[in-house]
Amino acid sequence: MSDEPAGPPGDLPGDLLGDLPGDEVLVGGGVNRVVRRGDRVLRPTGPWSVRVHDLLRRLEAAGFDAAPRVHGAAGGREELDFLPGTVGNYPVSDEAASATALRTAAELLRDYHRATAGFARALPREGWLLPAREPVEVVCHGDYAPHNCVLDGERVVGLIDFDTARPGPRLTDLGVAAYRWVPLSDPAHEGVRPGTAEQAARLAAFCDAYGASAAERRGLVDAVLEHLDLLVRHMHEQAGAGVAAFAQHVADGHDELYRADARYVGAHRAVLEAAVLAGEPGRERGGKHGGGPGVGTGGAGSPSAPSSRNAERSGGEGHD
Repeated sequence: MSDEPAGPPGDLPGDLLGDLPGDEVLVGGGVNRVVRRGDRVLRPTGPWSVRVHDLLRRLEAAGFDAAPRVHGAAGGREELDFLPGTVGNYPVSDEAASATALRTAAELLRDYHRATAGFARALPREGWLLPAREPVEVVCHGDYAPHNCVLDGERVVGLIDFDTARPGPRLTDLGVAAYRWVPLSDPAHEGVRPGTAEQAARLAAFCDAYGASAAERRGLVDAVLEHLDLLVRHMHEQAGAGVAAFAQHVADGHDELYRADARYVGAHRAVLEAAVLAGEPGRERGGKHGGGPGVGTGGAGSPSAPSSRNAERSGGEGHD
């Protein structure tokens, strides 16, 4: 099977070009239609998928077993492992909102970054869905959120949907993860559980579990705000390009929710930064930027996927 993101019809194992009896459409697919077929998942590809498939193969070679293996692509669909467990779709479950989930999410992100640090700078800067960012330290996942993580009970054990991956600094991914996992949404929104004091404590706990450096802690609030700006800009770019799912997001007011969250985070910057900077910075993470406290869990999407306002910001990718 070719690794190209699309190809002509042919003798394709499992008939990637169409659905078969017994295929299961996974819920929470967001802008993509994701189908489970036994122990495999079929997802749409894009021009960036060649880069993503190379990343997944490199992760496999590095011994990082919390991401799906890629088995090829043809006819506009890719075939990946199905990762057993529960995806943290919205509304967020008690398990996904737990302190254990927060800690293990940070540890898994740390381990993922550690796995990519050895090869990130050698990767091409072009060909990703989103532009690479300097300084390149790791391969950012780009949408590290409950809806793109697989849980076993309260523990985060898997990571899916790498469509928005790109080479970049750790801090870019930390901003995404902090916004989604704390979450750093305005408590005035329906379905947002923690108030500001708890958000600050959870943000500090996430930084501690990841092992964030002093510089990363100082830059984290700005990274969150940059991510929210990207969400709004990407949503409008895609809607303007005629992508129906994003046009619906705009019609539903998701862009205004992200803008409201940005105002909220900016207004509470002092509280959030004080909590984060009170933690112990610069913990040893292995190599130049390796492990932190605790034990890690694992050795086509869009950055406009859901935030913490229940299902109104619809859909993760399901298992991939």
